[in-house]
Amino acid sequence: MRENTRTKNVFADKATLVARKMFLEPKRKWVVRDFIGQGRLSLGMAQEVLGAMEKKGYVERIKKGPESYTILTNRETLITDWEKEYEFDVNKIYTYYSPDKNILKKIKECLNNNRYVLTLHTGANLITTFVKTEDVFFYLRSCDWDKDLLTLRQKLGLKELVRGGNVHIIRPYYKTSIFFNTQKIKGFNVVSNLQLYLDLYNFQPRGREHAEHLKGLLEEKGEHLD
Repeated sequence: MRENTRTKNVFADKATLVARKMFLEPKRKWVVRDFIGQGRLSLGMAQEVLGAMEKKGYVERIKKGPESYTILTNRETLITDWEKEYEFDVNKIYTYYSPDKNILKKIKECLNNNRYVLTLHTGANLITTFVKTEDVFFYLRSCDWDKDLLTLRQKLGLKELVRGGNVHIIRPYYKTSIFFNTQKIKGFNVVSNLQLYLDLYNFQPRGREHAEHLKGLLEEKGEHLD
């Protein structure tokens, strides 16, 4: 992630929970307490993030004493700035090889307790079928990476090659927010449409093309990135 003193509080992991939540209800009048609580932000951090978003012109803060609130006013600019700021490569990726044509199904069976979410072309293709690829990309939720990677490799028969592979297990940079608003598509756990778009946008090959196609397809359906 590029360091920028003006935007890092907005686009850092937990801080993005503010924007992600706003995207779910873009017309809502938000108050600070909507973003705080268990597993979310502290009062001070929520106030800091909202202040930074106001300075960037993403939101407008209406000050009415105890009836003060914040509204999202510039969704598209927020997404545009985010896609410039975000780099998928900040994640740590463990790449292995499997000759199994049903490896995606076996991953789902092996991690059926919401410990994984698909992303990049793997997740987006469940919506768009836009890019033909045999590579599988998924985020793994883990508290013990060495143990869980070894167990997963043994269960799935994953091999480590000198170069390349087709199964990519991702240790998320966004440790908290990557699992926000995940969705179930055709029986598979997938990151939110917003995260799909962000992951794809600066990814090669054909990531930006797929990201823009996904966004257009959602808009045709009357849906948005959230």
